[in-house]
Amino acid sequence: MKHRILRLLLGIAAFGWLISVLGVVLPWDWALFGLQGLGAPEIAHDPMLDYWMRMAAGAFTGIGIFFLLLALHPERYANLIRPAGMLMVAEGVVLLVHGLRLGLRPFPFVGDTSFCLLIGLGIWLLHRETSPSGTQ
Repeated sequence: MKHRILRLLLGIAAFGWLISVLGVVLPWDWALFGLQGLGAPEIAHDPMLDYWMRMAAGAFTGIGIFFLLLALHPERYANLIRPAGMLMVAEGVVLLVHGLRLGLRPFPFVGDTSFCLLIGLGIWLLHRETSPSGTQ
């Protein structure tokens, strides 16, 4: 059972990070529409901002692929699951500290922070459950 929960959490992490692929492929206007839906103000097109958005979205997509590999093959990558959970928790702390410091509104700040803290903590706590029987 714990093995299935671990795989589910890894799959949720993969999905949560892989959604960023939209930032890689969508035109600027569409990406801006999505960002505004998340609370961003109107942003004039700036080639450097466009580039940085694609860079960040590409990196987040890579993280999603990493979590997808962990979800699909937890036994093969068992030694990477604990650090992956720890890194998500660390990211959640970064988001929490800076979201509070910047006085961000709850949406999407609370969702992003909770995602990293809760999913990361679950992965971290269940990292030993890499075999279907839960023994290792």
